Amino acid sequence: MELDKTIKERHSVRSFKETKKPSWEEVVKAIDAANYAPLAGNISTIRFIVVQDKEKLKQIAKACQQSFVASTGFIVVVCSDLTQLKRSYEDTAQKFSRQQAGAAIQNFLLEITNLGLGSCWVGAFSEQQVKQILTIPDDIEVEAILPVGFEFEKKPKQRKRPDLDNVLYFDKWKNKFMLPQYKKE
Repeated sequence: MELDKTIKERHSVRSFKETKKPSWEEVVKAIDAANYAPLAGNISTIRFIVVQDKEKLKQIAKACQQSFVASTGFIVVVCSDLTQLKRSYEDTAQKFSRQQAGAAIQNFLLEITNLGLGSCWVGAFSEQQVKQILTIPDDIEVEAILPVGFEFEKKPKQRKRPDLDNVLYFDKWKNKFMLPQYKKE
């Protein structure tokens, strides 16, 4: 699939086929794509936990208070270990870690779409409950829950995105016009 097409086709899936499960190889392929996200100082902070145990899927769905999470074949839990990043960047480590996590999650979601699968970026959950379910240490941050499966229904119409005129500025805040660049003669 072409990148532009994949970007435009990606959407949040909250209804999965419970009878059809993706292969773990596909999930690992999407994690590999996530692993190519940009890194501050070339320091990798992102870790992934692939969950397929049905009881744990149910428990994580409860921690998210979103039942659809349990109806998937897999959940990928994205975590950050800031230990090394803090040594190099101290006060900005948290910010850099969040940026890395966002970039990795986007790569993951794009590859999932490219593979013909569906997912949803779940950011609302009880971090303490997820840590307890998966025995994640206290110093590790849980960034996102990504259920993975085959979409149950026909893909919904893509939501309208803001026009570029409403989100793009040039040279300063709220300046909507680009000054022409003069050519050297």
